[in-house]
Amino acid sequence: MPHYARGALFGLAAVSIWSGGIVAVGLGLRTSLTPWDIAAVRFAVAGLLLLPYVLSKGLALDRLGPWGLAAIVLGGAAPVLLTNAGLLFAPAAHAGALYPGVMPLMVAVLAAFKLGESFTAAKRLGFALVLPGVFAIAWLSDETLGIGHAFFLGSALAFAFYTVAMRRARLDGLHAAAIAAVGGLVFYVSVYWMIDGATGFAKAAWTDIALQALVQGLLTATISYLLYGRAVSILGASSGAAFAALCPAMTALLAIPVLGEWPATMDWVAIMAISAGVYLVSGGPLARPRASALPRTAGGSRPAQNRCSAACRSRRADA
Repeated sequence: MPHYARGALFGLAAVSIWSGGIVAVGLGLRTSLTPWDIAAVRFAVAGLLLLPYVLSKGLALDRLGPWGLAAIVLGGAAPVLLTNAGLLFAPAAHAGALYPGVMPLMVAVLAAFKLGESFTAAKRLGFALVLPGVFAIAWLSDETLGIGHAFFLGSALAFAFYTVAMRRARLDGLHAAAIAAVGGLVFYVSVYWMIDGATGFAKAAWTDIALQALVQGLLTATISYLLYGRAVSILGASSGAAFAALCPAMTALLAIPVLGEWPATMDWVAIMAISAGVYLVSGGPLARPRASALPRTAGGSRPAQNRCSAACRSRRADA
């Protein structure tokens, strides 16, 4: 399988889970569960599943350093809390556009400064498409929606730090996901238990809790991080989310049958602009003209410079 296609396959799988995870949170918030309950389910399930891995592999402090470790723990946990809270104020389609949709753009900026990754003309064009889309969603909405948008953009920034720290330390996806999950288990679930005492779970149906445990704890917090980490290791930090361009549209489409949320016309325009921009920022391949598409001369032949024979090229080399 080609190098880009292999990395893009991992990225596409991760983004598909992220889209479903956002919609699942929106569904959970329509039950008796709160954003904090859903976060606790995620961190508890993922943290317990991945705790043996962290105990065997360690915290990779020698590779991450204290700041890198903080970026992994906070960058893996903060987006969960911010996105869950943001969905109280804004629809899932906006979350898909402003969190996983904008995240690759923020990764590209951080990677250019921290990792020295090139900021190509394609990435600059991607910026030009993403920023108007973000503006259309975030600033052309009412004040209540704006609160949710601020949470979503904060999630994107936090996860960008996670991505760059993982790439800089050359940490594999499972190891980084395990550290983030165990960090959430230690620092969040313990505090949540002391403050709330899990009273929110006592009011909720077991099916609602089980759904969040499966989608948030297993798929989103564990499997998707593993897939995302593989994409980053193959394609690089800014290109690791190559197919994140699909996340805004995928989230919006999933939210229609599951949540009954229909994006407005301006939202669809902004989502498409963000998707196109993220595809460019993430290093997606662009179509190139084939030899058959080259213009022909009046006599129907190719341009002379493209018909140079092997002997001709040999004479040029000798000269």
